[in-house]
Amino acid sequence: MSKMERTTTVADTETMMMEIGRAARSAARVLSVAPSFAKNAALNGAARAMRASHASIIAANTRDLAAAREAGRPSSFIDRLALDDKRVEAIAKSLEEIADLADPVGGVMAEWTRPNGLKFTRVRVPLGVIGIIYESRPNVTADAGGLCLKSGNAAILRGGSESHHSAQAIQACLVEGLRGAQLPEACIQLVPTTDRAAVGHMLKGLDGAIDVIVPRGGKSLVQRVQDEARVPVFAHLEGICHTYVDRGADIAVAVSVVVNAKMRRTGVCGSTECLLVDKGAHEDYLTPLVKALLESGCEVRGDLATQKVDPRVKAAQPDDYGREFLEPIIAVKVVDGVDAAIEHIARYGSQHTDAIITECNSTAERFIRGVDSAIVLVNASTQFADGGEFGFGAEIGISTGRMHARGPVGVEQLTTFKYVVRGNGQVRPV
Repeated sequence: MSKMERTTTVADTETMMMEIGRAARSAARVLSVAPSFAKNAALNGAARAMRASHASIIAANTRDLAAAREAGRPSSFIDRLALDDKRVEAIAKSLEEIADLADPVGGVMAEWTRPNGLKFTRVRVPLGVIGIIYESRPNVTADAGGLCLKSGNAAILRGGSESHHSAQAIQACLVEGLRGAQLPEACIQLVPTTDRAAVGHMLKGLDGAIDVIVPRGGKSLVQRVQDEARVPVFAHLEGICHTYVDRGADIAVAVSVVVNAKMRRTGVCGSTECLLVDKGAHEDYLTPLVKALLESGCEVRGDLATQKVDPRVKAAQPDDYGREFLEPIIAVKVVDGVDAAIEHIARYGSQHTDAIITECNSTAERFIRGVDSAIVLVNASTQFADGGEFGFGAEIGISTGRMHARGPVGVEQLTTFKYVVRGNGQVRPV
């Protein structure tokens, strides 16, 4: 490609992205005041279109999978990318669940009256235009588009090149739903190019069109977004999740939960990457936990105490603690009680999701208070770190930040608020 051709291509991408931004801003104004029945009709219509088009969606996904395998992508990547009839149905059902949620827009968060008679109301309103940059998960196209629609926000979706055909097929169903509900098609736009320059334009905000960016993908993508974005970002960098088994745990519960937390789906951000076992119970608990993981097909990397349990345990390296494997691999360490577990999580965790298994309420409360993560679970699998499991219908991502949204980002988290003040002629004294 010549320098002139390269310059023209960059210019064309910029022009296209600016037009997408203007269309989204215009659509957002319409969508912000759209009635609930119209948004719900669009979501249910999209779900029907998903079911009617499942064969073409699977065919598009097959193309993406073939390219990913040819490129030598790892198994965890392939798992995130793959669609089948069951997963397509789950996406359609998720859209219907979003439609069934209460509409957050216009909801009254608080109200009060001042001595002078002024009536104050804090009311939920949409954020505006949300840019979602994601990699290999095709379901994000529907989840993000659906959640933005329900919360009255326009969405600009930029999927990765590896899921491009899948995303196009799914977004076409969302547009069909919008069209049927007589809402602007620009409410949910998919960036049509895989040119990486498009991401750069989104991070700059498209000349003020984008109000917030949500990245969904690997560490390098999220790091780039956090480093370069000129608009607010909802994100988590890594899902370094821990499960701590306390001396007061029910061992049957512990084994069941730990195996699920690691092995249900190893490539998701809620997968437990490190198992901590209380020193006061490890002789009784460590052996069944380690053997259950090994028998489930998980590679165990442990400290000296863990290596003594089974010859198949590999020696953990220092960087295995604080590592997001996203594979059937887990790091195991014996710690001296709940305070040591809390200290380990503070040092190596990512403030995403951490769990304790115990029958002791006081220890559980100590863990809850001491672990500063977006999600803290007691006697449950870290794989519940998912907006759908929270009753949000779906999630646009999980935020580990402290401003505005934390944890699964659902429809309520995609709103902000404004104050409405009603009076009857009040003036402020001089």
